Amino acid sequence: MTAQPTEAEPVVLVEVADRVATVTLNRPRARNALSRTLMHALWDAVTALGADPEVDAVVLTGADPAFCAGVDLREAAGRAPRPAEPEPRPLGAGPDRDVNGIFRFLPVLDKPVIGAINGPAVTGGLELALQCTFLVASEKARFADTHARVGVMPGGGITVLLAQSVGLRRAIEMSLTGNFVGAEEALRLGLVNHVVAHAELLPFARRLAGDIAGNDQHSVRRLFAHYRRIANAATLDEAHALEGMLSMTWRPGMSNIGERRDEVLRRGRAQLGG
Repeated sequence: MTAQPTEAEPVVLVEVADRVATVTLNRPRARNALSRTLMHALWDAVTALGADPEVDAVVLTGADPAFCAGVDLREAAGRAPRPAEPEPRPLGAGPDRDVNGIFRFLPVLDKPVIGAINGPAVTGGLELALQCTFLVASEKARFADTHARVGVMPGGGITVLLAQSVGLRRAIEMSLTGNFVGAEEALRLGLVNHVVAHAELLPFARRLAGDIAGNDQHSVRRLFAHYRRIANAATLDEAHALEGMLSMTWRPGMSNIGERRDEVLRRGRAQLGG
């Protein structure tokens, strides 16, 4: 059984081991709903990890039984006590509307954030998941966009990011019906990269993060930034041109190819079974 946090317990837990950070949303009794306190704590935790030279990848998950039920509707509707208003922050220093219009729950890092979806990810919780770099799901994961059921419009990028993941027509179906998609269907649609047994979710996600952390970090971060750029490319020709520029402007020697060769070969042979 998942331990229930007391009032004094933090709403976000952070653990760092082997250059991989695990961030856990810790409001299980509220199904990790995004209160203002949780949103600010999550933003600050991930921002700090982005600046931490000892961290190369982040895993984001929720305290069971849910990943995130979305924005805390009881707080938003005034049915739960609202915390004191935090000090105003400049744009980009906290969860807020970005310059492109998307409401960002997570800061944009030069490091990957792997979403480890341990249970339902609903509406704002699905938007939070979609703002991760990619997703790994437990067999207990469920996904739904219930904006239309609640009677509000999305602002966290779901109409763009969900359509990019599962295709426009399926995204429209999910948004207009509010119906849930199970883990295996999410895998088939391309919403998640992997589905694993619930007990294996964090070990599996951490292994993927460790695989990333074990690579040349100059290359990882440059390549990651490049993927972001081509996602904004208007045409395939522009995307190919951006990749050509990436290759031509990569400074020789930054990868320490000679020093890393033996380790690269060892990992490749291990994955190929010798």
